[in-house]
Amino acid sequence: MSALPSTDSMQATLDARDAKVRENWVRTMQARIVREELQKCQKAEGINHYQVCHGLAEKYLELLKDAKVQGYRVIDV
Repeated sequence: MSALPSTDSMQATLDARDAKVRENWVRTMQARIVREELQKCQKAEGINHYQVCHGLAEKYLELLKDAKVQGYRVIDV
């Protein structure tokens, strides 16, 4: 028979899972906030938004690279 994991190790695993999911949500929400600010900037600046909002657009693209919420389990299909 295999030994059951201890309560401390199970709690540590659950805490690590929660931390990973929480971190993913934080990154996703950061991207959402930057997207909303970019939309406001584009609406306010009109035709000049390409020049004025360029920094926000670059930041949004950078945040999009890892702004996906993933669970703690990775399943390869």
